[in-house]
Amino acid sequence: MSAYDPNNVFAKILRGEMPCTKVYEDEVALAFMDIMPRADGHVLVIPKSPARNLMDIEPEALSAVIQRVQTVARAAVKGMAAEGVSIQQFNEAAGGQVVFHIHFHILPRWAGVALRPPGHMGDMAAIAANAEKIKAALG
Repeated sequence: MSAYDPNNVFAKILRGEMPCTKVYEDEVALAFMDIMPRADGHVLVIPKSPARNLMDIEPEALSAVIQRVQTVARAAVKGMAAEGVSIQQFNEAAGGQVVFHIHFHILPRWAGVALRPPGHMGDMAAIAANAEKIKAALG
């Protein structure tokens, strides 16, 4: 396994070098909208601590970030009026990881509605509107 690269896209987002549509932030984690959403309201949650994946994140940092995943997932379900939620987390290229900073995908789900295929840019106005719904549900 390779070492953590501090120039990955999520590290750049954390440093403010790249933009994101933020829905939640505290001292532990940042949650922002996926620009290639597989579902309406697709959110990413990343820890602020540098970690490549599940195998190298400190247990305390993982425990703290998963609590934020739960908080944001609840808000995504409420804000998007979803019937359920899928949480995805990938490790290394063979496991489907594309950005090598540990992150969790929160995908609001509805019965009979399939996920969209990966790798397609979303409509930024729709993404921003969904972010507002999720932020409102966070309170």
